[in-house]
Amino acid sequence: MTKHSLRNYIEHMQEAATEAREFTKGLTKDQFLENNCVQRAVVMDLIIIGEAATNIMDCYPEFADAHSEVPWHKMRGIRNRVTHGYFEIDLNVIWETVQLALPELLRQLSDIQDAA
Repeated sequence: MTKHSLRNYIEHMQEAATEAREFTKGLTKDQFLENNCVQRAVVMDLIIIGEAATNIMDCYPEFADAHSEVPWHKMRGIRNRVTHGYFEIDLNVIWETVQLALPELLRQLSDIQDAA
């Protein structure tokens, strides 16, 4: 495994979260549930976020512990669920994650960015 910088992982998370929000911008939940391309793009962004969070927890555990307000374990958990249970993904949960959790995550990442 190539170890990237902490700042690099955070930037990947910010980029993926922003991208997922942009993919769903202007869509209703029903439109999202009907759009396979957007669903796949958003799921990939959630995988990227979860993978970066996992790497931060594994490679920079002191940083993750110092910033326990960031839901590192939840991000790893959603990554594992969508990766290993791809055919059972609950798109309602994906929609709620993008609409509710990602704006908060982006705020948290912005707050800790300078500490990285």
